[in-house]
Amino acid sequence: MSERDRAVLEFERRWWKHAGAKEQAIRDQFGLSAARYYQVLGRVIESPAALVHDPMLVRRLQRVRAARLAARADRLRPPQ
Repeated sequence: MSERDRAVLEFERRWWKHAGAKEQAIRDQFGLSAARYYQVLGRVIESPAALVHDPMLVRRLQRVRAARLAARADRLRPPQ
């Protein structure tokens, strides 16, 4: 797992401690747009190394992602 991957996980564990909006904190700390950051985060939480590094955080982030995908699918499903 790269140093940036570890930094992303650490940021997700503690981002609420940053003053201001999360998007601005992402830009300040990583120099990435929010969209690109979330692409990186998605890749990181699929990594077996990330799961070994911080299993509780990675599983929580995977659950949050799954819930968002399910909610999006429900919104896009045509009414019956």
